[in-house]
Amino acid sequence: MTRKRRVAYPPPRSSKGPAPVYTPPVTPRTVAVINGQAGLGKAGFEVGMRVTVLGTGLYTGETAIVESIAGGVIPAAVVRTEAGRTRRVRTIDLVPAPLAAPDAENTEPPEGDAGSD
Repeated sequence: MTRKRRVAYPPPRSSKGPAPVYTPPVTPRTVAVINGQAGLGKAGFEVGMRVTVLGTGLYTGETAIVESIAGGVIPAAVVRTEAGRTRRVRTIDLVPAPLAAPDAENTEPPEGDAGSD
C-alpha cells in the first residue's frame, strides 16, 4: 500500500508582505502647470494701452501695446511689442506698464532770480 501524498496549498493572497510606503506624486518638469486663476483673467485693459508681459514665455518682461482683446474661457489680448512682434497673451500675464520717467531736461530748476544780481 502506498502512502497518501500531502496536499500543498498556495499561500493566501493577503500575505504578500507589508503595505507599500506612501510617496506623494511628483510632477515631472516637462509637464505643463495650469494656472486655475487664468480663467478669471484681469479687467481694466483697453485697446491701445501700454502693458508689460509677465509670466513665462517668449516676450516676458517686454513692454507692449494692446491691439485687441479676446474673451472666452481664458481671456487674452493680442499685443505688439516695441520690437514690432505680435503675440496673444493671457490677460492674467499682463500688467499696466509704468509711466515713462521724466526727462532730465524737465528736472532742471526754472531760470529766474536765483543767484543773478
